[in-house]
Amino acid sequence: MAKGTGMTKVLAVGIGILTVSSVCGLVMMAVMYKIQIDNYPPVSPPPPIKPTVIPTGPPQNLRLPDHFIPESYKVFIQPYLYAAITNNYTNQSFAFTGNSTVRVKCMKLSKSIFLHAQDLNVTTVEVRKSDSNEKLSVRSYKIHHNESNFFEIQLEDAMSENGTYYIFTKFEGELFDGLDGFYVSQYTEKVKAKEEEEEEDEDQKRFLATSMLQPTNARRVFPCFDEPALKAVFDITVIHRPGTVAMSNAEGDGEEWIVTKFEETPIMSTYSLAFTVSDFKCIMTHSSTKMHVLCIFKVCARKDAIEAGHAEYSLKVTEDILKQYQKIFGLNYPLTKIHQIAFPDISVAAMENWGVISYQESGLLYDKYTASTFDQERVATLIARELAHQWFGNLVTMRWWNDLWLNGGFATYMSYFGVEADGWDLKDLIVLRETQTAFQVDSLNSSHPLSLQENDVQTSSDITELFDAITYSKGAAVLRMLATFMTQEAFDNGIRTYLAKFEYKNAAYKDLLTCLQKETKEDVEGFMSTWIEQVGYPVITIITQTGETSQEHFLLKQTQVRRPHFQLQDKDDWLLANINCVGFFRVNYDEENWNKLRMQLERNHRVIPIINRGQLIDDAFNIARAHRLNVTIALNLTKYLVNDTEYIPWESALKNLDHLILMFDRSEVYGPITKYLRKLITQLYDTFEEYTINGTVPEKHTDQYNQVNAISVACSNGLTKCITMARSLFENDKNSSNNIHPNLRKAIYCSVIANGDENDWEFAWEEYKRATVAAEKDKLRYALSCTKEIWLLNRYLQYTLDPSKIRKTDMVSTINYIAKNVAGQPLAWDFVRGHWSYITQEYGAGVISLGSLLDAVTKRFSTDVELEEQEEKKQGIAARALEQVIERTEANIKWVKENKQIVKDWFTGEL
Repeated sequence: MAKGTGMTKVLAVGIGILTVSSVCGLVMMAVMYKIQIDNYPPVSPPPPIKPTVIPTGPPQNLRLPDHFIPESYKVFIQPYLYAAITNNYTNQSFAFTGNSTVRVKCMKLSKSIFLHAQDLNVTTVEVRKSDSNEKLSVRSYKIHHNESNFFEIQLEDAMSENGTYYIFTKFEGELFDGLDGFYVSQYTEKVKAKEEEEEEDEDQKRFLATSMLQPTNARRVFPCFDEPALKAVFDITVIHRPGTVAMSNAEGDGEEWIVTKFEETPIMSTYSLAFTVSDFKCIMTHSSTKMHVLCIFKVCARKDAIEAGHAEYSLKVTEDILKQYQKIFGLNYPLTKIHQIAFPDISVAAMENWGVISYQESGLLYDKYTASTFDQERVATLIARELAHQWFGNLVTMRWWNDLWLNGGFATYMSYFGVEADGWDLKDLIVLRETQTAFQVDSLNSSHPLSLQENDVQTSSDITELFDAITYSKGAAVLRMLATFMTQEAFDNGIRTYLAKFEYKNAAYKDLLTCLQKETKEDVEGFMSTWIEQVGYPVITIITQTGETSQEHFLLKQTQVRRPHFQLQDKDDWLLANINCVGFFRVNYDEENWNKLRMQLERNHRVIPIINRGQLIDDAFNIARAHRLNVTIALNLTKYLVNDTEYIPWESALKNLDHLILMFDRSEVYGPITKYLRKLITQLYDTFEEYTINGTVPEKHTDQYNQVNAISVACSNGLTKCITMARSLFENDKNSSNNIHPNLRKAIYCSVIANGDENDWEFAWEEYKRATVAAEKDKLRYALSCTKEIWLLNRYLQYTLDPSKIRKTDMVSTINYIAKNVAGQPLAWDFVRGHWSYITQEYGAGVISLGSLLDAVTKRFSTDVELEEQEEKKQGIAARALEQVIERTEANIKWVKENKQIVKDWFTGEL
């Protein structure tokens, strides 16, 4: 046997004994364990503790993770801009620097912090515990240069759950020359020459810096949690050049000109923040009501506008409207100030920054010598809308942008009540301005519901595309319908509950419906859910002979039909549904009832309410556009208008007849259309002719609007006495300024330029350059687009690329005006395509402007070639707006092919 593998007997016996002993021991242990189990049942051992997973890396979607809740910001901003450069322009600086300290509560254990930042150079990042000021080690930080705009901070050690921390950042940025973020605007102001020099006043360049942070531009000014639900308190300090004044949301402390520290704001969303540095002048007053606090009202603008008294009307009307809202809402305005500023350049009509509201000059300044009644109404209405936003948007904010209509729809709807404080009775006009406007967009498959799914609204482009007619106009129209359904009193009570419950908080649309439900026995959610969650609206078709009624989804490009039925109880001579157009739907009838309604209008139109006279015409034309009604039925309805002088029916008819002009003004159908319009408008023109010749206007404001319609349509369709009258007034005005009533100037100027020559255009251009009041400049700017000379229109388009000629804020609307002209439309379309990169760079965030631009330059499109040209631009910015105009073009192509001869025959037969 090999050595090392054997076993002695003694060892073998020893192991055997040990083994027996072990077995006996195991048997004894088993017996004892059995006794223990019987007497004391075992407790299951606890599950193994899972190790804490500390999240790392960016979130999976474009929303911030819920790890942190911001509580307050302390922000220092220092723009280096000079308000005026008198000698060397190269000394100007468009940089700004700043730092921000945000106090956050950590909701989950985390080594990563995600905020937003864009177009900033962040130079320093520090994170400290709020209780001990202990500094945490920052491993890295970076801005994600993609659609998320995340600013990611990575720490060496995790932040404690429920701990409170300070995040400090130091940053640099550039004042943009676009119209969003923190941007610079330049303008000219008259500087008086010294008396001893006997020189004329000279234009001097002025500069200002201001902010436009809605919806996602606060991140371009300082690192922040840039989502509407992440509200916080803001402590803002602006450091600025001597000779300038800083303004922000809260009131400034002290009278220092170099460092202006503002009081803390209420808890608010980042997009409502604002700050401005300029050398503007202001007028002010204090509240004279029994408000809970003293409220300071200021209106600020260019020095020459303030000195000319152009801010006085807006200052007065602001206080009146604020009082009105406090009565309606049962909740006082929460701040101690309302500052309103008129800017030469701003991408939207107005922006409702809490306590410091921004406007285009024409939306806030009113000169009684040059402004029309419509200009004055626009100022009052716009102020009313922005003040309503102080409650709907600032005090109570939508939880996420998918419910933007809770801000925009409410502010639009409430503005019709707010202006009553200044004597404006506009409630009937909501049908023209909101309901009919929303109908046009919501008849497209590419429209969107009032409330979208949150996941469908992710990128900044997704968000900005929601600032449209659906959000504002459909939102207002649907709220009007709901208030009627509930009764106005119950609706108002529900709104008071909603505002009180969610003040300084965020809400979703179902929170609103819950509050409204408490005020009525009607099923509010059941009634409203389809109007809010679904695209489009129904058309109700009533067959009066049988009483059968069907409901279908209304689309210009009709597809599948849904038909619930019910029976009418009574039959009448004629039937009229949707009285005063309260319901957000269209109504179609059998041909016999349409004819009975037409005959009633011709026999005695006053039997049918004014709103319904307008809506019958609008429904008929649009139902015909959707291939559900013969277009001659709609056209026949217009014939009664020779006996009607009310604004709403005329405006409805002219809008729809204008659509026919757009479809056919490049064809042989156009001649018969213009002849019919001359015949139709003559009676209305004659009604107001005496006023016009004498340079006066009727008393009722809607009559004044119809006087303008009469001149506009009569002159543009070749009524000789209108064209002669316009030329006479224009020539007299050259010799003695301001002879033309402000209401009539836009129509008179346009007629003269359209029927004039180069000298008339040049004269108007020089008048435009000399004008200092925005409302008068707007009238002249529109008139310049009326020329029939293609080379002048091309020159005018080129002027829009030069901000010294056409301001950036007016660029898009000027192109839109040119596109309205049949000679200018193809030029405008080619211009937009050729300069698309420049336009989108200037208006990248102003998707409202880009949407209106695409809408205007493609309105006439009704051919396959034009459709192909549109489809070439299908990708990129303003995608939803482009999808809508493409769908409209497809519908136009089909409709024109089917109806061109029918339309031509009808107009020819009426001559």
